[in-house]
Amino acid sequence: MLQLTDLHTYYGDSHTLRGVSLDLPAGTALGLLGRNGMGKTTLIRALMGYVRVAKGQVRWHGRDMTNAAPERMARLGIGYVPEGRGIFPNLSVRENLVMTARAGVDGKKDWTYERVLATFPRLAERLGHGGQQLSGGEQQMLSIGRALMTNPTLLILDEATEGLAPLIVAEIWRVIGAIRATGISTLIVDRNYRAVLAHTDRAVVLEKGVIVASGASGELSSDTESLSRFLGV
Repeated sequence: MLQLTDLHTYYGDSHTLRGVSLDLPAGTALGLLGRNGMGKTTLIRALMGYVRVAKGQVRWHGRDMTNAAPERMARLGIGYVPEGRGIFPNLSVRENLVMTARAGVDGKKDWTYERVLATFPRLAERLGHGGQQLSGGEQQMLSIGRALMTNPTLLILDEATEGLAPLIVAEIWRVIGAIRATGISTLIVDRNYRAVLAHTDRAVVLEKGVIVASGASGELSSDTESLSRFLGV
């Protein structure tokens, strides 16, 4: 489904991604691990078209989409839940959801307005509330729900549990597990490496813009030496 080959990016003179290559087959979940500032969000933003790729290639179902505009990547079936949530604060919960509603690239509408509200009952209770009136956890649910309304084939979640209360974190991971069970491919970035490894098939670890470890999530979870070295745990 998604193939990144020898990606290089820069912020000014800073060489942020240094030859990153990875594959994400359809129907699989991939975890992206690493300490802060190691290139995880840059990698996501590069494949989505927010950060320019200086060298390398982004391929989607075999098509070269390197440096394609973000809106084009979204139309191809990629749902993006960014770090910081990115909801529209002056729109109501209902408006945030229905504005993105559309069929998937295959014409299916598996994720309807009703299904999203059933998945996130808290949102159903706050349909008339503005985005700015929601708690952090509710805003995160809204951000995920809004992405699901596009009926994506790949859902990217960047720090979906950051700064949330433990009960809300548990609920978010439950929903991520349910989404994964529907067959939607997922790319997950989160500081809780144990949760990431428990909810993915494979994972890669970034260190200063380079992949320094990769493999099946179950195998990586038992590789305490690599986890300690690259994640500081």
